[in-house]
This record gives sequence, structure tokens and C-alpha cells, in this order.
Amino acid sequence: MEIIKELPEVFEEFADARKNSFLAVKELKEKNVPVIGSYCTYFPQEIPMAMGAASVSLCSTSDETIADAEKDLPKNLCPLIKSSYGFAKTDKCPFFYFSDVVVGETTCDGKKKMYEYMGEFKDVFIMELPNTQREAALKLWKEEIICFKEYLESKFGVEITENQLRQACKTNNQVRSSLKGLYELMKNDPCPITGYDLFKVLYGSSFKFDRSLIPAEVDALVEKIKKEYAEGKMLEKKPRILITGCPIGGATEKVIRAVEENGGVVVTYENCSGAKSIDKNIDVEAEDIYEAIARRYLDIGCSVMTPDTNRFELLGRLIDEYKVDGVLEMTLQACHTYNVETLAIKKYVTEQKDIPYLAVETDYSQTDVGQLNTRIAAFIEML
Repeated sequence: MEIIKELPEVFEEFADARKNSFLAVKELKEKNVPVIGSYCTYFPQEIPMAMGAASVSLCSTSDETIADAEKDLPKNLCPLIKSSYGFAKTDKCPFFYFSDVVVGETTCDGKKKMYEYMGEFKDVFIMELPNTQREAALKLWKEEIICFKEYLESKFGVEITENQLRQACKTNNQVRSSLKGLYELMKNDPCPITGYDLFKVLYGSSFKFDRSLIPAEVDALVEKIKKEYAEGKMLEKKPRILITGCPIGGATEKVIRAVEENGGVVVTYENCSGAKSIDKNIDVEAEDIYEAIARRYLDIGCSVMTPDTNRFELLGRLIDEYKVDGVLEMTLQACHTYNVETLAIKKYVTEQKDIPYLAVETDYSQTDVGQLNTRIAAFIEML
């Protein structure tokens, strides 16, 4: 007999996906399945998928190993970089430990230097990400993707065929479409679920190694939420908040909690673990599949791009489609590209979209939780 799970239980299963995958990655290694670690949304996941490898995000979101990292790295460096390097250096991250190769993209200067140090004790492959989105940059990024594919073929003694690559693209397109179908439920007002429960699924799904299983799981969840919403199970009407800025997860989930424990609801996430990584699919029918992959990934909006027009296009679309009452931008200390871009985001949100905007800067400690609650509560009360 099939056991019918309640929604809270389903959300917690996704929340536990990262923890459960610690054992799963060990099992993959025992079966000689290659594991590819990565740090960025620009990572072209379909390339390792095509050769049957598992890929996993290595960005660490805890202050547990920052003291270890600061023995090598400056204290006034972005906490995401320090945490990631600290977990790698101390071997406290199972994903890093079991990764056969770590792939880095040249998104920011801090990460570039971190990869150099990391290369002293791990196989690291660097992809040169252009910091502009012109056609000439597309040509360079396509060449980098082909170079990465050839590196994997050489390292693991395999051939990655075009058919395998197109199939991997189709699979990941289905994953993105299903996750997009989930977060689009938040267009409803009142919302069917909390933004924190939405985040658990978006973030947790990235730690499921068999990507082909994700669409069915997420689609079933979407149908369950729709059914319960039709039966009148929904949140009360609350101010609708969009979160943008640096990647969220782990320690920085305190920002989501601060919104939802003080009267608001997060209806959409523009940042890496949200719409930014799901919004667009790869054109699998394109004549040149490598160019199609390159175009899809290069089109991602991020503060490392100059100009960053695609971030503003997505942000504006989300504000309109989700009837957003206020925008909250979370930046990490010493994340220079995002911190500098807050001025442009503030102008865009307040002047062009004519809605309130709040910027908060934080790190991976919990010492500012009280201050975050005070500022975010005041912002929501104003709405």
C-alpha cells in the first residue's frame, strides 16, 4: 500500500537531501562512478551528465571551517570562498573528498586565487568564463565547454557523443521545467506554501545525483500543492518579498526566516539557487549543441557580467509576474561585484519599478540574527 505523505514531510525530505547525499556520493565512488565537483551556476552540468558522471555543488555555506581557511586566506575575503576552501583543506566536506575533479569558473578574483591554492592538493580544472555576454564572448565560452568535454574524455578514458549530450540536455531541461512549475505556484495570492518550503525543494533538488528522477518527484509535489490549494489550504495574505543577491543556503537561510517570521512571505528568489539557474532551457534542436549549451549558460545574469543586463531583465520580470511588494537584496561581506551592483539594483527597483528595496550585508555567523530581524521586520511593517 502506498503511503501518502503530508506536504511538510515532503519538504523536509528535500531539506535533508544534502545530508542524505553524503552517503550516496560514497556509494557512487564504490561503484566507480566519476564525481565532478563544481562551485557555480555557470557550470555546464550536461557535459559530465553525458558521460554518466555525477556532479555536485561544493559551495560551502557554514562558518565551521573559516578559521582554518584564514590561516591561508585574508580575513576580509568573501565567506563563501573562505568556507569552501576551509572545507576542502580540512577534508570535512564529503563531496569534495569524493570528487575526482573540481571545476572552477573564473567568476571573481577571490575564487580564481582559491582555485590556485586548491590545485596544490586536488585535481582542479579551470573554465575561463568571459565577463561579458557579447557574441565574441559566446565563441570563447563555447571553446571552453568543448575543452572541458575533451578534458573529461582524456581523464576518464571515455567518449562523449553528441547524442549523449543532447539526451543530457533534454533531461536537465525537464528538471528545470519541473522546478519552474513549482516556483510559479507562488504567483498565487495568497501563496500556497511558504518561501522557506519552496527553497527547501529548490536547494535540496541540486543534491539528487540521478537527475532523471527529479521531474516526477517535483511534478507530483506540484499536483499535491495545487489540490490542497483548491481545497482552501493556503497561507494568509502577506507582503510579498523577492530575494536577490548572493547565493543563499545554509547559514544565510537566516534571511529567509527573518522575512517569514516577521510577517512576510518570500514569493520568489532571483539568486543562484532560485530562478537564475532554472529560468532558461537549452535548445536541444539546435544544429550546434555546444553553442546552444554555451548560449544558455552565458545568458545567466550575474554581477560578474558587464553590463549585467540579463539580471535586470529577469528581476523585472519576476517583480511583475509575482506581484512583488518589496525587494530584499542579500549580499555577503567582501563580495565586491554584488556589493557594488546594489546601487544599480536599488535604482532599478525604486525608480523604474517603484517598489521598496532593502539591502542587507551578512556573513556565515549567527551574530547578526537580531539585527537582521529588526531591520527586516521594520521593512515589512512599512509595506
